[in-house]
Amino acid sequence: MALFALALASCARPVTPATPPAPAGLERFYGQRLSWGPCAGLATNGGDRAAFADPALDCARLQVPLDYAAPGGRGAQIAVLRHRTPAHKIGSLVINPGGPGVSGMGVAARLSGSHFGAEPFDLVGFDPRGTGASTPHLDCRGDVDVVPNALQRFDTDPSSQAVARTEAISRESAEQCVRGSGADVLANSGTRDVARDMDVLRAALGDQKLTYLGLSYGTLLGSTYAEMFPRNVRALVLDGAVDPRQSYPDEVVAKWAILQHAFEVFATDCARRPSCPLGSDPAQATTVFQGLVRPLIDRPLPTNDPARALSYQDVITAMHFGLYLPEHWPALERALTGLRAGDGSALRARLESGGGGPFNVIRCLDGARISDHELAADLDRRKRAAAPFADPGRGASPALDTCAFLPVTPTLQPHTPNVSGLPATLVISTTGDPATPYQSGVNLADELHAGLLTVENTRHTAATQGVPCVDDIVYSYLVDLKLPPPGARCTPPDRK
Repeated sequence: MALFALALASCARPVTPATPPAPAGLERFYGQRLSWGPCAGLATNGGDRAAFADPALDCARLQVPLDYAAPGGRGAQIAVLRHRTPAHKIGSLVINPGGPGVSGMGVAARLSGSHFGAEPFDLVGFDPRGTGASTPHLDCRGDVDVVPNALQRFDTDPSSQAVARTEAISRESAEQCVRGSGADVLANSGTRDVARDMDVLRAALGDQKLTYLGLSYGTLLGSTYAEMFPRNVRALVLDGAVDPRQSYPDEVVAKWAILQHAFEVFATDCARRPSCPLGSDPAQATTVFQGLVRPLIDRPLPTNDPARALSYQDVITAMHFGLYLPEHWPALERALTGLRAGDGSALRARLESGGGGPFNVIRCLDGARISDHELAADLDRRKRAAAPFADPGRGASPALDTCAFLPVTPTLQPHTPNVSGLPATLVISTTGDPATPYQSGVNLADELHAGLLTVENTRHTAATQGVPCVDDIVYSYLVDLKLPPPGARCTPPDRK
């Protein structure tokens, strides 16, 4: 492709900035040399095992302190995967796919066979501390499942008895996190800790400056790194932005509002077909959906797994993740058709785990904690108003979630980034993104004095999706540090 030729031509101009010094007391971590070897032993699921067998990939473990305030104490190991490039190398492109807690190793392995693997960077992914193949692990699962936080949860019963039951589960979930993980691991697993790990990784990779692509939550990690190490940055692409200024309640409400919009776009697309389970009138889709799922509050639906009936919360969680990407919508439509016929098996099969374990702990450390019942009830009311399709219709609940009971002190709070000396940065924001509001990207670009690329689409994030308009701009920036002109926009041909 023409862009690849451009990238190769650009590689003839090596970047040789001064190497940043290691922070005092951390010299042995910054000076380590990674011992690369086969990746197969670091795979944590079947899909990764197949991908990690590629001989073009190699893996290592990065040594970091568990607590950066006590670097002589207990250590942690960050699992790292690299796809080596045969091109004239500019350096490493480090990727974080979001979550928080999603494996960067798995994503880097899958992208190694794409155009990203052909560019003049070593493609590098890592599993953030406590997650995936990194050790020690955040283990918050036991006999009691972790109750998802307010980003996913809708409590269906506001009665005092139900609130007490919900909070008992949340309290036990928090205690399981402490038992399974250890209080020291919980306390040192926030975004600021991962950003410090990224700077150690940069040095261990031999890169004088960091080149980084962060998606979704990965934008918060990127902007946090930019605040902590602005002079160690070569290039940052932040796609699907989390606005660091936004309070946790405001973030939750904004996300449910755009999810309602995604539901309405999905319902409009569905209504074109006579078999649509939400009916032929998109204006009535919210009401139809409520009628379909609210009976599950009292009577969960049996599935083909006798031990796992389909609950109201299961459906809301499946919808939450199913609406992220338009290519998931046909399967979601079929699953809702099954639900209308009294079969919840397809929806149960689509259910993804996104609210517990590392996700919750990291979010709690990043300030997602409400410990006041009145504030919890107010947030629940605001969520229901923002996303009526998912309103159980039984009044707002003041129940506190797991964050309120975890014995950790948040290490990141809403704030306006204070960045000095940051080079030109690229923010990408999608107008109909169902997970991160478009305005959050606009705000982040303004806060970082960054270039902004607007993508007209209804999907979560735009980079790495094979959209030529987006990829051309991203590559031009990553290789030549050239930002798009003000007001740049892309409209993918498959836009929904």
